[in-house]
Amino acid sequence: MKSRIRQTLSPCLLAMAALCLAGSPVLAAAKRPAKAPAFHGVLTYHYDNARTGVNPEESMLTPGNVNPQSFGKLFSYPVDGYVYAQPLYVRNVMIPKLGAHNVIFIVTEHNSVYAFDADGNGAAPLWQRSLINPAAGVTSVAAADVLSQDIVPEVGITSTPVIDSVGTLYVVAKTKENGSYVQRLHALDIATGKERPNSPRVITATVTGTGDGRSAADVVTFNPLRANQRSALAEVKGMIYAAFASHGDNGPYHGWVLGYGSRTLKLFQTFNVTPNGGDGGIWQGANGPAADASGALYIASGNGTFDADSGGVDYGDSAIKLVSRMIKHRPELTVADYFTPYDQTNLSAKDIDFGTTGAIVLPDQPVGPKHLLLVANKSGTVYLLDRDNLGHYNVDDDSQIVQELPAMLGMTYTPPAYFNGHVYFGPQNRPLLSFPLVNGQISIDGEIQGGDAFGFPGVVPSVSANGTANGIVWVIQSDQYASSGPAVLYAYDASTLTELYDSNMQGTRDIAGPAVKFTTPTIANGKVYLGTQQTVDVYGLLSP
Repeated sequence: MKSRIRQTLSPCLLAMAALCLAGSPVLAAAKRPAKAPAFHGVLTYHYDNARTGVNPEESMLTPGNVNPQSFGKLFSYPVDGYVYAQPLYVRNVMIPKLGAHNVIFIVTEHNSVYAFDADGNGAAPLWQRSLINPAAGVTSVAAADVLSQDIVPEVGITSTPVIDSVGTLYVVAKTKENGSYVQRLHALDIATGKERPNSPRVITATVTGTGDGRSAADVVTFNPLRANQRSALAEVKGMIYAAFASHGDNGPYHGWVLGYGSRTLKLFQTFNVTPNGGDGGIWQGANGPAADASGALYIASGNGTFDADSGGVDYGDSAIKLVSRMIKHRPELTVADYFTPYDQTNLSAKDIDFGTTGAIVLPDQPVGPKHLLLVANKSGTVYLLDRDNLGHYNVDDDSQIVQELPAMLGMTYTPPAYFNGHVYFGPQNRPLLSFPLVNGQISIDGEIQGGDAFGFPGVVPSVSANGTANGIVWVIQSDQYASSGPAVLYAYDASTLTELYDSNMQGTRDIAGPAVKFTTPTIANGKVYLGTQQTVDVYGLLSP
């Protein structure tokens, strides 16, 4: 068929077609020859675009040496604001005039980006960049301005940035500028902190719709004050994706996914969850949009309008599969598939957000549907979905999906992790939980619990391992965040959930800084990094 098509096209038409394809940033990126990544480390939230929460390249930390005698707090770096985002880590970065360093990248709500030596070589940052300018009236946003205390005491950089393979760190900053509110996507050189060409880019977007906050022309416009960029950024096939929810459900707001070309920072892709309704925020307990090997995106929306089952375009409380398709020579995000629980109306009315965990792309399964997606809602109901047939909406029940486990966990606000055939959850008022995935189903009978229960908002599990060996589950207890009590780092054997270590075991020796809710630890090269209200604290093997 291909040869026959080429025979029927004139040379002129063939040339025009080639130019159209070359004009697509996604297709052009795909045509470039593959290169080995120039930078290695923890470049995105929860370690990979599947959002499994596993660093499988940790050879130094083992269940045998993570204990209060040989493991503890090594050092801390002060920062100028709360750290809600997961630290990112890159090996062997050449810093001008300073040489090669392993680097940890930290962002704060005071709109600062820091690059620190990851191994404690020197007290000062390798570089620091502030994305505000108070002398010119450009500041972070006070919590009172967004009518919510969910993020305190100021709103600046909330989500986890993403780093691409050529050494660019992408970060979204929210600012107040002489009475106006602005959000910008910045692209920074990881070696210097300097802006890349075309950076920064003011975040603006519109969609046609009759939803909340629309103009008289039935256009829904991105609202930089109401939009909360809590979900981690994602880099997929040359596109940078940012997802948005709200601050404390204060409207008008919508869930948005915006896709920018990584080189140009030009907005190419726009998706609104509820263009003809309202809400549908994508916050996902800080988790980022997930992606599979094909580049399809998976997001989980919260409370909001839903009418997709009757031909509408609103997808509140849904797992949504988005793919890039060429529409009028532009790569637009379109809904390829979705799943919405049968009791969506009840979920939305009672604030039982679907998808508080975000979506997790599981490894290929040998039995049953090969491609699974895992999502859980605020009440702790776990949904196991077939990525090749998410199931849409069934008015009576959810029998069309692979598995549903109603209220299995209790109140759940945080993403799980997946390692060695087990899913790890950290719900509110329960201990760390592990469930095996057997023959493509979660086995309740195989539940393992670890230690004491954690208060609101629960914990975010992260796993370190050397391949499939020496698995350790790490969590940060943050339930003292409201009183500025200390964060507590815990380590558990991944096989048994036996506690190996916590930062309270040695009195004041290992005490962490004041807690920030929803924080996620980063484990890399024998060290564990966690952000607090005032510092980034670093733990590792103690000197003999």
